[in-house]
Amino acid sequence: MIPPVAWYQDWFGDEYLELYAHHDEGEAERHVDFVEQALPGPSPRAVLDLACGTGRHTAALRSRGYRTVGIDLSLSLLRLRGELPLTRGDMRALPYATCSFDWVLNFFTSFGYFEAERENFRVLEEVTRVLAPGGRFIIDLMNPVRTVRDLKGRESSRVGDRQVEIERWYDTATRRVNKKICLTQTGGRRRTYLESVRAYSRDEVTIGMRWAGLEVIANYGNFSLDGYDDESERLILVARKPS
Repeated sequence: MIPPVAWYQDWFGDEYLELYAHHDEGEAERHVDFVEQALPGPSPRAVLDLACGTGRHTAALRSRGYRTVGIDLSLSLLRLRGELPLTRGDMRALPYATCSFDWVLNFFTSFGYFEAERENFRVLEEVTRVLAPGGRFIIDLMNPVRTVRDLKGRESSRVGDRQVEIERWYDTATRRVNKKICLTQTGGRRRTYLESVRAYSRDEVTIGMRWAGLEVIANYGNFSLDGYDDESERLILVARKPS
């Protein structure tokens, strides 16, 4: 029997890009502004853009002189920027040597995809492994308190030639935020996708970092470097691998 395809293997393609078109190069530049302020000190020898998607952050970093590579599981997204050093790979088993990077950057809630907690925290172990001593890690997550509280159950819109119907719900048993996306194209073709991400608290991620060998040194609630609380837009943690 062929096992079912995981949602993250099925969703990240052209239709995903249409729906999230507002996450563009300008946003990536603002995120890199944040990185430069949050990670002062000597310039890194090498940077990893973890779960890079189309590589917009990789491109922004390289344009500022940072030696950056990106990695993502989706070939559909990676092929859009063939000029960049982007690699297809699984974040649970990174194809890089130990101590390869001074910075690892993970944007836009791409942690918590896997159903098993152990699989999610293997990602943090791999980040620790590929970071050089003294290297730093930024992870950008949803604020679980605000996200669950303000979850909009149903939404309908028009994107290009597609009617988009979205249903969202929070599963208290699994602590996952779920989104079902139904796309109906002019002419009747209909496709349905799922997003499902574990909503981790700051303490859970901090403890997971510690187990993996990282020390959280700062947390922010947005890319303007404001502090984190339950009303924050995002949950952004900065961690360091001990020297």
